Amino acid sequence: MDQRASLPVSLPVTNPTPSYWHSLSPHPASLAPNHRSTPELPSRCNTVIIGSGISGASIAYNLLRSQSLTPTSSADRHHPEQQQILLLEARTLCSGATGRNGGHTKAASYRSFLSHVSSLGEEEAVKIARLEHSNIKAVHQFAKENGIDCDLFEGDTVDVIYDALQWADAQEAVGKMRGAFGEGDPVGQYQLLTKEELERGYFVHDYDYEDGRREEIKGGVRYEAGSLSGYKFVMGVLRMAVEMGLNLQAETVVTGLERAGKDSKWGWVVKTDRGLVRAERVVMATNGYTAGLMPEVFQGVVVPLRGQITAHRPGTGLPNRGCLETTYSFIYEGGYEYMITRPKGSELEGDVIMGGGLVRGEPEEGLREFGVSDDSKVNQGIAQYLRETTPRYFGRDWGHDQSEGRIRQEWTGIMGFSPDGFPFVGEVPGEEGLWVSTSFQGHGMVLCWMCADALVKLMGGKDGEELSGWFPEVFRVTEKRLKKRFQGRLS
Repeated sequence: MDQRASLPVSLPVTNPTPSYWHSLSPHPASLAPNHRSTPELPSRCNTVIIGSGISGASIAYNLLRSQSLTPTSSADRHHPEQQQILLLEARTLCSGATGRNGGHTKAASYRSFLSHVSSLGEEEAVKIARLEHSNIKAVHQFAKENGIDCDLFEGDTVDVIYDALQWADAQEAVGKMRGAFGEGDPVGQYQLLTKEELERGYFVHDYDYEDGRREEIKGGVRYEAGSLSGYKFVMGVLRMAVEMGLNLQAETVVTGLERAGKDSKWGWVVKTDRGLVRAERVVMATNGYTAGLMPEVFQGVVVPLRGQITAHRPGTGLPNRGCLETTYSFIYEGGYEYMITRPKGSELEGDVIMGGGLVRGEPEEGLREFGVSDDSKVNQGIAQYLRETTPRYFGRDWGHDQSEGRIRQEWTGIMGFSPDGFPFVGEVPGEEGLWVSTSFQGHGMVLCWMCADALVKLMGGKDGEELSGWFPEVFRVTEKRLKKRFQGRLS
């Protein structure tokens, strides 16, 4: 793993695999994917944000909203660069992990709760689980309140567990969470399901491999979750931010960051393929690509991992033409797949989006996908494995493939992982004016929105009792965390 973590991290490649989400029809009022607010870059501005995924978009929105609530001084009115926020994206808008993920807004907090209690204590474990739940609710609510058409599905999810040890852990964790959160608190509400209930109500079955091995369902867990198009959601947030004054620049590659002189008000020089921008502060919302811009700080600390997803046309035997009433995860020894179906009334309704396959589709349990920052290719072993998942898990309830074929599209995306399994949020120690919200362990859709809120509060000097009451201490950037050795993906 040391060797994989030491691989140089590239900037985003120019020819990524086409994402399913980008191929769907855009909203009529959506921004163009290559939107540029101004023909040229400003030479100076207050804040530069790098990355236009859910982190960058929500940071920009929150900064602009906080500005609108703060009276503007006469000095700022005479120097508009004092208030200007510039967001730079290397490729087209939302072309990184957010625009390439599986669309799941699913926390699965019970799966990490026991570990968090053991290593961090119950108070911090409760904070993390509550943040994840709050993040899902906040994203869903924001989309509804602001009319963002992102194919939102609000409903439950079910985890189908094939491993006896993980089923035992799940039952223990559900019991502990019910006790920690108390009766009636939705964060701790989980329903345990028997094998018979899963087969009868969720169309899943035991299955056999060609080599004679058999996977048997041990049990399952049902709880609140949802799904959406992360791409459509972020494009909606970006549209709102542009209307609030964001200078948004797509297809602008940041090639490096440099500290300006200590006496300079403009503390950072942002180097791009279109010229230099001097900024008072810089925010890196760059997730798996973070070490490509600041290797001296983040090489081997934020390690990219290439993930893979496949879109399946629904089998003829699935009910409601594939529009299932829950989302799914399929959990086995060492790994899992996650799955949503496109909701009724959406474009290509019923399509099955299946991601994962890392440990079973790739030798050495996916080791060779660590350190990879190139999403222009698919891993053929993982592709073959993911293509077979739907008839394997749904068995006789899958039916037959459609005449056009089972697979509609395959693509990859780059995630960011940290040594301790938690994101980095805050100002980088020793680098005044450099802020990050990054490294979400493939869990960004249930972390990024609230982490952006916390980051903007930190940037505004609001690091008081209110923030410490809900934001986990373990998410903050510290020198100690930055010095930890990366040893691989944490469960």
